[in-house]
Amino acid sequence: MGAGSREENASRREESLVLISQNQAVSSITGRTATGGMAQPTFFEQPPSSTLADIAALTKAQLVDTSRGRLQIRGLASLDEAGPMHLTFFDNLKYADQLASTKAGACLVSKRFEARVPPDVAVLRTDHPFREFVKVARKLHGEALRPQSWVGNTGIAASAVIDPTAHLEDGVIVDPLAVIGPNVAIGAGTIVGAGALIAANVRIGRDCSVGARSSIQCTLIGNNVLIHPGCSIGQDGYGFVFFGPEGHLKVPQTGRVLIQNDVEIGAGTTIDRGSLRDTVIGEGTKIDNQVQIGHNVTIGRHCLLAAQIGLAGSLTIGDNVALGAKVGINNHLHIGDGAQVTAMSAVKDDIPAGGRWGGHFAKPTRQWFREIVAVERLVRDSAADPSGEGRE
Repeated sequence: MGAGSREENASRREESLVLISQNQAVSSITGRTATGGMAQPTFFEQPPSSTLADIAALTKAQLVDTSRGRLQIRGLASLDEAGPMHLTFFDNLKYADQLASTKAGACLVSKRFEARVPPDVAVLRTDHPFREFVKVARKLHGEALRPQSWVGNTGIAASAVIDPTAHLEDGVIVDPLAVIGPNVAIGAGTIVGAGALIAANVRIGRDCSVGARSSIQCTLIGNNVLIHPGCSIGQDGYGFVFFGPEGHLKVPQTGRVLIQNDVEIGAGTTIDRGSLRDTVIGEGTKIDNQVQIGHNVTIGRHCLLAAQIGLAGSLTIGDNVALGAKVGINNHLHIGDGAQVTAMSAVKDDIPAGGRWGGHFAKPTRQWFREIVAVERLVRDSAADPSGEGRE
């Protein structure tokens, strides 16, 4: 309880008991639903209710029982947490048991699985249930699509430090304790989060978001770029002449980072600036949390990089490439347009355009699967052979 008078400690104890009581009351509610199917309060605004007829019109889904068109939907939820006033969706047999027991008011579902929906749940038939569910979510929760000021700030916080030579267009929001250096330029509608550091001469376009505690230097950023908290962008790349007579000799890293329009960068990601040429993140590319991008890497347009990927220096990645979580790619390789790499693969060779690779070390997935089957058969046959007993 800490030091203090007996009266102060008694007061603190009473406050603690009140908080515990409140927490117990909250934890007694199962999932997102309370009595009557109303969603628990969340950190986002409760959307206005919509009728099933409205949702059918938005999604172009077919409301199978048109008599339910006036049913009010007041929120979205998963199959297992939905109540009678929620919309949910189903598109994966893995969750068939949850569908069978769902209490949702309505469900977006394909014709293939329509018969599995409980009779008291209204059916919205569509070929793409999840895509249409997301369409509804974007309509109801537009404020969740892009980060806002964490502290409800609408201007320049008094504690922000902004160099007099920096140029901020009208409508820029700077949260407390952010630091903006000399000759920085930031476009209208951009939010700089609390504790972020923008170094000298950085350029940030319009309608961007720089997450709290992020640091950015030697970088040019386009429009509508979302950088989540804790990112480090534009720091030195890992460049050394190793094991020379003078030890490891550091190579000056004098390139930049170029981030094109509509890129999203997940929390804790690091992007090294180039040594001679620039590090480039192409338009529309989406990067997950805790990704490491080395110096001189070029990533094309509309790529998808899942969490904990490691990209060594001087890679070239084409357009529309998808890399699964924890993929590692060696330096100086080329990954062709439209290639896909399975999660937790290690890539040491170039991948042609449209290639589907996986494994350690990565190879075309058909070859990889055949090798796995062959090894499993070899182990199985060896175990079944009595003459193999005792051999090492």
